[in-house]
Amino acid sequence: MAGISNCKKALPAFNVSLVRKLGAEFVGTFIMVFGATAAPLVNQEHDGSAGALVGNAVCSGLAVMVVIFSTGHISGAHLNPAVTIAFATFKHFPWVQVLPYIAVQVLASISASFLLKAAFHPFMSSGLTLPTVSLHEAFAVEFVVTFFLMFIVTAVSTDTRAAGELAGIAVGATVILNVLISGKSTGGSMNPVRSLGPAIAAGNFKGLWIYLVAPPLGALAGAATYTVVKISDRTQNQVHDDSIRQDSVSVISDNYQPHPAGNIII
Repeated sequence: MAGISNCKKALPAFNVSLVRKLGAEFVGTFIMVFGATAAPLVNQEHDGSAGALVGNAVCSGLAVMVVIFSTGHISGAHLNPAVTIAFATFKHFPWVQVLPYIAVQVLASISASFLLKAAFHPFMSSGLTLPTVSLHEAFAVEFVVTFFLMFIVTAVSTDTRAAGELAGIAVGATVILNVLISGKSTGGSMNPVRSLGPAIAAGNFKGLWIYLVAPPLGALAGAATYTVVKISDRTQNQVHDDSIRQDSVSVISDNYQPHPAGNIII
């Protein structure tokens, strides 16, 4: 769900094999889906005493945050096909790795969901992301919250001027915010595999197409918007050069002393 592929810490450069990336992506997606889906299951099992919407939001955000901090430096911690597709579209990720990433994300989601089904049967249905509003309203909500998410993810993971070291906190907080906004209407998915795995495990595919289509479109829009508004390196360098020239002029002006005889031309 996150996609932190370029954290700006001063770490030595190293190459990670695709197998290691896929392994980290599988584990990270498994943790994310398990955590985000388990919260409503626990809440239902204990008759709502676990905190309902706020608890679901915090659990989802914390799951994303810890995965980013633990696997972001290995796989980029995409955790989300929508993030992977958006990164590849805007040349932050190689297209050749898109299908393997999505495959392990889907596999991790299904694995986590069936484990939850075994552990929390017969409460699996409460872990689904189902629309409680009209389909077009649900589509709009999922599009917008995924837009928010991808805008933040693109900022902290691709722009060297953003606080990359705090990426996990920024993205996790965005997930919490988005679930609080959309949890009652759509379940706050923002992620095709967050919805797909539980739907398969529960055998309930109501409105699933919304969660397979709206998040990728919202992610593309979010990444595109940040790409448009961010300061380019050329612009930053130009501003820096202009600032230096202005400072130099100011220093010359401050230190200028007219010759006693007036302006002497030689």
